[in-house]
Amino acid sequence: MKTNIEVPEIGESISSGILAAWLKDDGAQVDEGEEIFELETDKATLGVPSPAAGVLHRSASEGDEVEVGQVVGQVDADGAQGEGGGGKAGPAGEEASPVKEASPGGGEGDREKGEPADAETTDAQDGAVALSPAVRRVVAEHGIDPRQIDGSGPGGRITKEDAEKAARSGGAAAKDGTASAAADAKPAAGPAPLAEPSMPTNERQRRVPLSTLRRRIAENLVHSRQSSAHVTTFNEVDMSAIIELRGRYKETFNEQHGVRLGFMSFFVKASQIALDSFPEVNAYIDGTDVLYNDYVNIGVALSSEKGLLTPVIKDVEIRDFADIERRIVDFSTRAGAKRLKPDEMVGATFTISNGGIF
Repeated sequence: MKTNIEVPEIGESISSGILAAWLKDDGAQVDEGEEIFELETDKATLGVPSPAAGVLHRSASEGDEVEVGQVVGQVDADGAQGEGGGGKAGPAGEEASPVKEASPGGGEGDREKGEPADAETTDAQDGAVALSPAVRRVVAEHGIDPRQIDGSGPGGRITKEDAEKAARSGGAAAKDGTASAAADAKPAAGPAPLAEPSMPTNERQRRVPLSTLRRRIAENLVHSRQSSAHVTTFNEVDMSAIIELRGRYKETFNEQHGVRLGFMSFFVKASQIALDSFPEVNAYIDGTDVLYNDYVNIGVALSSEKGLLTPVIKDVEIRDFADIERRIVDFSTRAGAKRLKPDEMVGATFTISNGGIF
């Protein structure tokens, strides 16, 4: 029995996303609930679990834009890897043609591989290496020759980790003998005279596509500047009383609530009290009307490897310090693990940007 893998509903305002990475190889055995791919939206990156246990057959590629409800693969509960030594079933249940493995002498060997040719295998005719979108981005960004990278994936496939390792080592992950042969080709030379670069400027530039998340952040910042009246004001606040209060109670607070007492809960509650006192600041203009919010939802800016994320603590007026601190820790932990939900990123009536760590 085959079960379709569909792009899940990820929030009322989200209709599509980018299939950022497959976490399991095509033909791999997966368990029900095991995360099999990462979906990147303009709000967050989240892992999508397998709907069933069985053999994974992928029908979408990394980097594809996918719609909510779109089928990106199947899980075959009756499938088995390497069955009979022949080809494995494709996404539509058809058997793929087996691929002959090249023998050491350069001809085709008698043994057949059990996996179909795909976008990540080597073309035996011209020696070119076809790569996944994630690997292509890494090698293009760092100027690496993929033919000099030893692949650790199935059938010698180059994974994203292989490419990143080669980039970090400056080519140390290249195939054995390449670096030494290059070193033997020319004798060591003395310091070269300084000279102006001879290549055109555009040949000394690297173009790296923005992720969906960073692109949407940039669009929203520009839209905010164009559509809203901006004003900046600076006020210094005497924090000595809060610092003294926190120092006096932080150990007791931690023992009683199981979470440390930070400064952010003070900032969040202070903002909520101010917004209660000045409801116009907690409102926004909608056409010819002013919409007043009779609740306070505060977004807390967090820095992650994917970019700036702003999860929202909702209904702050009914939450105490311990609840706020627990939510901030939970947001930070799940942001690092790419587990924030899109619905947790919307609905803020006020935002706090925490620049303290910088």
